[in-house]
Amino acid sequence: MLAIRPALPVDLAPLAALWEAGWHEAHDGHVPEALARLRTTTSFRKRIAALKDDLRTAGPKGDPRGFCAIRGDEIYQLYVSPDARGTGLARRLLADGETRLAENGVTRAFLLCAPGNLGGVRFYERAGWESMGTSPETVDGVTFDLVRFEKTLTS
Repeated sequence: MLAIRPALPVDLAPLAALWEAGWHEAHDGHVPEALARLRTTTSFRKRIAALKDDLRTAGPKGDPRGFCAIRGDEIYQLYVSPDARGTGLARRLLADGETRLAENGVTRAFLLCAPGNLGGVRFYERAGWESMGTSPETVDGVTFDLVRFEKTLTS
């Protein structure tokens, strides 16, 4: 079983590549093209580096298999590599993110998911997250509908 750990500098480039591939797989065709065009390799490298202590990963140093990032009261990002899908790693990373939020004093957390990302929607529902429906959100200047999930956390 892969240990969940803080991300190291050697992990950042591979994590950015994992995030980029996973983001486009889950979002292309489900979000406006204007947003998809903003999601370049450079953008993912900058964004992953900015996450710092809010980012945890799993896998060998320099070869991570997934990550979960938190921000405020949000599970901000959650991705696993294709070879880690179905292993329980995504669920473990999500649980780790929930624990970190609860340790930060968050009692009710949220996350956002593209409505067309049916695998993601099912995953979050199975993990006990409640869909609050879709609402327009603005991401990097682009407004589109996202599903908001919420969950009450216990410490």
